[in-house]
Amino acid sequence: MRIAIIGAGCSGITAVKNLVEQGFTEVVCYEQSGRIGGNWVYNADTGHSSVMENTFMISSKKMSEFLDFPMPDDYPDYPSHKLVLQYFESYCTHFGIYPYIRFHSKVDKAILNPEGKWAVYSNSSEVPEIFDYLLVANGHHSVPRHYKIPGHFSGEYMHSHDFKNNKGFENKRVLVIGGGNSACDVAVECSRVAAKTVISMRRPHYIVPKFFMGKPTDTFNDTMRYLPDVVAEKLRKLSLKIQVGNYEDYGLKNPDFPVTYDHPTVNSELLYLLRHGRVKAAVGIREAEGKTVVFEDGTADEFDVIVAATGYKIATPFFDPDFLDYSEAESIELYLRMFHPDYPSLIFIGLVQPQGAIWPLSDIQSRLAAKYIKGEWKLPENLRSLAKKEAEDIRRSFLPEKRHTIEVHYILYLEKLAKLAGYRLK
Repeated sequence: MRIAIIGAGCSGITAVKNLVEQGFTEVVCYEQSGRIGGNWVYNADTGHSSVMENTFMISSKKMSEFLDFPMPDDYPDYPSHKLVLQYFESYCTHFGIYPYIRFHSKVDKAILNPEGKWAVYSNSSEVPEIFDYLLVANGHHSVPRHYKIPGHFSGEYMHSHDFKNNKGFENKRVLVIGGGNSACDVAVECSRVAAKTVISMRRPHYIVPKFFMGKPTDTFNDTMRYLPDVVAEKLRKLSLKIQVGNYEDYGLKNPDFPVTYDHPTVNSELLYLLRHGRVKAAVGIREAEGKTVVFEDGTADEFDVIVAATGYKIATPFFDPDFLDYSEAESIELYLRMFHPDYPSLIFIGLVQPQGAIWPLSDIQSRLAAKYIKGEWKLPENLRSLAKKEAEDIRRSFLPEKRHTIEVHYILYLEKLAKLAGYRLK
């Protein structure tokens, strides 16, 4: 049994680990760079997908670590990207993952041949390698989704994908578009050196501080897993009211939807800087002319730079678009966010956007995938209808945006897969 994995980021390395633990030896993990870690390998070059220079985790270490490999006790509650990468490297060394990774190997094409095998072409080779199963773990933060600004902006425009640090933004007038985690991080970093920093949000967002009552906020949320949804939602809103107060006092819109309907934005510094005037909030953009940007409320301001933190497309460039293309999908019908109804030998690992950390979810996905390939767990016969129902459940559970097409509730999803995989959560 030959198994190919695309990507040696957090999802790819745990896929290797769990397959090898189930006795599979012919495992090849293709990694186009020279290191494991994916986006967590900081690279100052634009065009390369990586964290920012000052990135720290937004989920706490205890809620983020792999299921059977705790983070070191001396790690802080929210480790830096350097510590995260060290943790990944330790994971690979501890479980003997490195021999299965083929570095500097870019997958150009992956084709399902008439025999039901996967032909994988890499590094411009015309001769493929043949595999029985293909696990796609290439992440979903590599191809930027750009924002089309009405009118014409004559200043500098960039996507947050290319924002690595605040060098070059000294004394500039900066407008950041977006209300997610990247947008808030960019606004915070720019505010340290820019002449002016404004963050434009077209709709309300819950900006959640990192700590509540001295503890990481996600550990507080974890304690509510056993409560009825109605009670838990009231407690979440009450905790935010205690921590934040009224969002309008920060110049932001007050959300009018449940906390769990949106992907969480976790940032304590932005709220602090808004109240200290280092960052100002604005509504959505109506149009731009020259360096003047007019907002939806009729106000206008001048900017030298616009940074659009407007998300990413799901990219599978190794597939023919006629075979599979989720880049503009409004709905993604995969059973358990992993299994395609038409291709039983194709498995996605890490194609989820959790309200929490992705690493434990990729870990439990990989455990289930390994059991499936080994024949110890079978796909249900009504796979297609279940995949469709899951996609419909996502549409009902979250705000209707492309960023939510792969959104999952962290605890519910983890517990569901753990039960199927026969894994007892600690």
